[in-house]
Amino acid sequence: MSNQISKMVAQSNPGPLLWPRPQTAPAQVAVVIVVWNAKQYVMECLGSLREHCEAVCSEVIVVDNASTDGTPELVAEMFPEFKLIRNPENYGFAKANNIGIAQSSAEYICLVNSDVKFLDDCIAPMVRYLSEHPGVGMLGPKMLAPTGEVRRSTMRFPTVWNNFCRAFGLDSLFKRSRFFGGMLMSDFDHQTTATVEVLNGWFVLVRRSAVERVGLLDPQFFMYGEDVDWSYRFRKAQEQVVFFADAGAIHYGGASSANAPVRFYLELYRATWQYWRKHHSGLAQLGFLVAFAIHHSLRLLGSAFIYLCSPSQRPDTAARFKRSLACLQWVGAAKFKQFETSGRVA
Repeated sequence: MSNQISKMVAQSNPGPLLWPRPQTAPAQVAVVIVVWNAKQYVMECLGSLREHCEAVCSEVIVVDNASTDGTPELVAEMFPEFKLIRNPENYGFAKANNIGIAQSSAEYICLVNSDVKFLDDCIAPMVRYLSEHPGVGMLGPKMLAPTGEVRRSTMRFPTVWNNFCRAFGLDSLFKRSRFFGGMLMSDFDHQTTATVEVLNGWFVLVRRSAVERVGLLDPQFFMYGEDVDWSYRFRKAQEQVVFFADAGAIHYGGASSANAPVRFYLELYRATWQYWRKHHSGLAQLGFLVAFAIHHSLRLLGSAFIYLCSPSQRPDTAARFKRSLACLQWVGAAKFKQFETSGRVA
């Protein structure tokens, strides 16, 4: 671990660390996988990684966030060659990744969600691309559904305008329009390698030298939002962020968040709010909150209407109603206060 990253980890206060043993030569790729329960997905992820990517990945670091379903015990038993770090509590996604990065010595660092399944050695071509393009600091592959369909894995940075488009459903009505559907990049088919603004954090490969310039993930983001913040900081540091269409892996999605869906839905918006407070003015923060309130007010009314008119859809509709109501309560109870650029979760 470089002195620069050592200092960043110490400053981020990620908790107890297990310092890596000195190595005679740096490893090529370090894979860091943060896990929290979801044992079945973790076993499939690690097994497919071992099967397909063993040659290029000479470091695999599994960071367990105090799982209670036996995940760390099974990892230790079935994958003894992987380094397992057991956190005493759930530190959150960003902080746990920082702990894993701190244990690595590789030139390239690959952060992978625990519900990813490798179909082939998709990491090797990504490493080649980074080695041939020194201006690129972060690379992300195609996200595949279990059926093989390509899913969205990129975004544009949030703005007041694209949040209003999202609130009124304009991004759904004009799916191929960059003007109306910009934030979720509905106009991008994810079939072409291209520079993008945001790579979603399910699977990214970064070069260590870029991390030393940009900094680690912001540990104040407990879960969600750290990928948007990191992409933003990479761009500010003149490190290109690129979607790589020539590699892909399956991402099941929501493996850990399924354990508490409403909680994690709220966590997503808390992280989004934190991003706005960290990087935008008070007026822009107000615009985001207004768009957010409109978004969930309209969906609350829509869910109530469907619940009354379509009894067969009531279980799903009730869940959506509960979710939107929780979001509106969150805005009303905690958010209408003095706006500031603080980087803290309110």
